[in-house]
Order: sequence, then C-alpha cells, then structure tokens
Amino acid sequence: MEPEVFVGILSNSLFIVIKLVSAIVLPGLLIGLVVAVFQAATSINEQTLSFLPRLIITITALIFGGHWITQVLMDYFQSLVMQIPEIAG
Repeated sequence: MEPEVFVGILSNSLFIVIKLVSAIVLPGLLIGLVVAVFQAATSINEQTLSFLPRLIITITALIFGGHWITQVLMDYFQSLVMQIPEIAG
C-alpha cells in the first residue's frame, strides 16, 4: 500500500466534487450577475428579484444535470471498488 495511491484517489475525488458542484453553482452565479446588472441599471432593490431566478436556475440545473451527476458518481464508485484488490494486495 503506497501513499501515492491514496493521494491519487483523494485528488480524483476532489476533482469530481469540484466538477459536480460547479455544474450546479455556475448557472446560478451567471443569472445572479445578470440580475445584479439589471437591478443596478433600473435601481430596483427588491431582494426576491435576485433570489428567485437563482433558485429556479439551480433547481433546473439539478433537474437536467441530475442524471449526469448520478452517472459520474456511480462510475467513480465503481472505479473505487475495482481498485480494492490493488490497494489491499
């Protein structure tokens, strides 16, 4: 059992987490930026105007990306299970 194996597993898992979280968060950030520019241009300071579009886009990203997120997690879990003999042996 070499430490490099565990470092590789940790780096792969962190990369997958960053990839999956960014697929959910980035659309909300972009919509938040558009709404903030709109609010600055029109001087509307309504809090729900900035919250509701981000919520809707985040839920939409989860609905459309849910299958992909689940598939990525399942593939990674299967690769971890397949690595058990290499790590243990």
